[in-house]
Amino acid sequence: MNKDKVIIILAVATLLLFVLNIGSCTSAYNQNSLRKKEMLQRMNLEEKAGKAIQEQAGLIEKIEAGDKELAEEKANAEALKKTLAQERLANASLKVELEKVTKLKEALEEKLQKKSSFNKKAKR
Repeated sequence: MNKDKVIIILAVATLLLFVLNIGSCTSAYNQNSLRKKEMLQRMNLEEKAGKAIQEQAGLIEKIEAGDKELAEEKANAEALKKTLAQERLANASLKVELEKVTKLKEALEEKLQKKSSFNKKAKR
């Protein structure tokens, strides 16, 4: 009986160790599967992050180009404002000159009419 008890105890121990071994293998498989899923998820997130960074860099470049263009347009607008102010000043001075010339013309026309009438009287 001693032999039978030892065999039964060894058989139970072997069966118990076999069940524990299967449980351990299943747990290891599940952990490996979860690790692979997590790695895949991380890789996908890294790809998305890389794409987002590239898109952000592209958008930053577009914004910088837009800012540069805006600065150029502002500079052009300022130059045009200065030119317009100069043109207005020139226009105003030309108007003053035109008024002077008009007054001189009117004065000369009056003198011419007076001389013309004087000449007509003198001929009579």
